[in-house]
Amino acid sequence: MTQTLPSAEPTAAAPRVGFISLGCPKALVDSERILTQLRAEGYEVAPSYADAQAVIVNTCGFITPAVEESLAAIGEALDATGKVIVTGCLGERPEKIMERHPKVSAITGSEAVDDVMGHVRELLPVDQGTFTGLLPVAAPGMRPAAALPERENTRHGDVFAPSVRLTPRHYAYVKVAEGCNHTCAFCIIPKLRGLQVSRDAGSVLYEAFRLVAGGTKELVVIAQDTSAYGVDIRYRESEFQGEQVRAHLTDLAERLGELGAWVRMHYVYPYPHVDRIVELMAQGKILPYLDVPLQHASPKILRAMRRPGAGKQLDTIRRWREICPELTIRSTFIVGFPGETEADFQELLDFLEAAQLDRVGAFTYSEVPEADANALPGAVPEAVKEERLARFMAVAQRISAARLAQKVGRVMEVIIDEYNDDPADLEQGDAPGTRLIGRTKGDAPGIDGQVYLYAGEFAGQIKVGDIVQARIEDSDEYDLFGEVVARPEWRPNVPMLGHFGGH
Repeated sequence: MTQTLPSAEPTAAAPRVGFISLGCPKALVDSERILTQLRAEGYEVAPSYADAQAVIVNTCGFITPAVEESLAAIGEALDATGKVIVTGCLGERPEKIMERHPKVSAITGSEAVDDVMGHVRELLPVDQGTFTGLLPVAAPGMRPAAALPERENTRHGDVFAPSVRLTPRHYAYVKVAEGCNHTCAFCIIPKLRGLQVSRDAGSVLYEAFRLVAGGTKELVVIAQDTSAYGVDIRYRESEFQGEQVRAHLTDLAERLGELGAWVRMHYVYPYPHVDRIVELMAQGKILPYLDVPLQHASPKILRAMRRPGAGKQLDTIRRWREICPELTIRSTFIVGFPGETEADFQELLDFLEAAQLDRVGAFTYSEVPEADANALPGAVPEAVKEERLARFMAVAQRISAARLAQKVGRVMEVIIDEYNDDPADLEQGDAPGTRLIGRTKGDAPGIDGQVYLYAGEFAGQIKVGDIVQARIEDSDEYDLFGEVVARPEWRPNVPMLGHFGGH
């Protein structure tokens, strides 16, 4: 019996999709999930507009400058390719996008991986031919025509946990919840992303386990309000490695700390149970670092903002530092909120002096469409906002310089983010890898200071992602300077996937 095979056809080229990711780390995780699904369905991610047949823009819509940045990015992508899918926070306000860019191909809201993919398939269909298709035939659920799970089942990564990462391998953001239950006057996140929806602890822990097993050494835990993790699902239990774990921040932090990686907490509100989190930091189970968005210190302004904890912030910070003296505290503040008087601003400066926060960011108040604060009386003139911001940052800079100076002479653990080789130094005989840039446990990636290191005898032996010991020899307003004194072996408490050696 003779079997006739179909004539050979050239394999179709994979459709190429460009991607622009804007906004906060929470949006970055959404971008990772979309990119993961693009890869799973046979699309290539284009490195430039010239290579892209369409572009996805994951937008930010939190404050006016971010909205303008997003609209500008959409316009640039349209000019380059003519096919643009908009997603993310600004996508929850399609009328604003259509007003500026009526030719966008599609608009979806935040976390809408399945909606984005549906529009991608319409714009750039993937070849599904038996012999020319790009995907394995035996891949139900990953074919473009396959029915996808409902958004509520996938929106937090419990089905489509990201495998494509936009961060280096040695650190990753782990989003434990989406949305927010607060009604802050200056914020519209609940309108854009909805009320809080937490992931089960088992889902978070399995994702973290896979990351650490794959070589990730730092897990950055994020949510809109990380302290409220699990409230919406009543702290229900779920399975992780044969045990039941509560969806509560203290339980989650303790189990994450057992994996053997650095665990960093972001966007932590000062709820009472955070004291227990700080105790875990004092025990060395998670990093002694808290990102606490305080926003202001004047009780009057905090009430106008509808922020919790007015008048108790300083007591809380002092208590945390009694529990864990090594604690690094980062916070952000708004200057020039409606109704802010010079006396209110001076109260903020006095708080800054008393609290001695390690890392501080600030921005002037700007109106956000649909935010309740827009209707408040007492708008602060722009010139006054800028003058106050400059005074605020001068105080914050002085405090930062003094606190960093206290680290000079100490030996500290530093995770290496990049090489800092200067061609002139290499020409003068320095070996490649002689100069390095990293971070201490008190420095979050992308927003805090850095450590500039001389590798010395370890030049050429240290890789990006290694955790070294370094003697701090100098400091300035934001950064530290030192020399590597040891390169200890790093072994997590999970089986490693593949061969990564000791580092």
